[in-house]
Amino acid sequence: MHRSLSQLRPLVPKSSARLSPLVAGVRHNHQNTQPTTSSSSNPSAGQNLSGEQGSRTTHFGFKTVPEEQKESLVRNVFESVASSYDVMNDAMSLGVHRLWKDDFVARLKPGARGPQRCIDVAGGTGDIALRILDFAREKYADRETSVDVVDINAEMLKEGYKRFKKTMYHNTPQVAFKQANAQCMPEAEFPSNTYDLYTIAFGIRNCTSIPDVLKEAYRVLKPGGTFACLEFSRVNNPLLSTLYDQYSFSIIPLLGTILAGDRESYQYLVESIRRFPPQPEFAKMIADAGFTTGAMHEGKGGAWTDLWGGIASIHTGVKI
Repeated sequence: MHRSLSQLRPLVPKSSARLSPLVAGVRHNHQNTQPTTSSSSNPSAGQNLSGEQGSRTTHFGFKTVPEEQKESLVRNVFESVASSYDVMNDAMSLGVHRLWKDDFVARLKPGARGPQRCIDVAGGTGDIALRILDFAREKYADRETSVDVVDINAEMLKEGYKRFKKTMYHNTPQVAFKQANAQCMPEAEFPSNTYDLYTIAFGIRNCTSIPDVLKEAYRVLKPGGTFACLEFSRVNNPLLSTLYDQYSFSIIPLLGTILAGDRESYQYLVESIRRFPPQPEFAKMIADAGFTTGAMHEGKGGAWTDLWGGIASIHTGVKI
């Protein structure tokens, strides 16, 4: 279910204790483990279509698939797009994802109250982790805040490791890359009540069971810790929604073909956005996991903040 990068054959001397690389030929069989079965309240899970016990279904884009297959299907998508992940997000957001991520981290103010221990889940490429560390250092002269970057996909983690090799944080205690399933992170490696900040950006919609991810987030956070999610969401303005749908279903898959030679992966990513719960429903799921949120509305004092009319949204909750 889980392998820390420190358990994989290193490409650098053993002295690099916390930031150990992945090898190009790492095997992915460990990622085919079954996700924790979620409760019947899980909106991402379908009904038992066959009438047989254990035959639960979920969605993979607009397709209905057995729960046990989704993890491997999603893994295949991200293995395909890992090397062009930023290009993919540029296509999905017209490049605006970079500004959204800056805004996301700035709202969280890492380092403002002293060094924090952070975990960035589904964060293999390291772009959120790097923003967290840079913000803490540049705004608050904080060189002690640390981030554990967690992803189920080894190829994504390899991209993140390469990115951090170019930074001052490489081979320091400030960053570690770990391979784990967001739905069931091992207690031994991710103890309860450990982290001050849990972030997940553009990743939770790809998980088989969103409630299980939220349950794990609540477990690993310290009391007073913050859960923060940046995700593509529902556009509320009818005109903007129509334009965005036309762009998403006509242009983005075409860009996938042109930029990455992979139309199907980009088609799935567009469909996965449309299957993700709307803002009020997702906010309720966060509250149901035990987090304290704002009121069930958008904006000041609310449980979420829409970006660009709801193309993306930021959700937060606090573990009390």
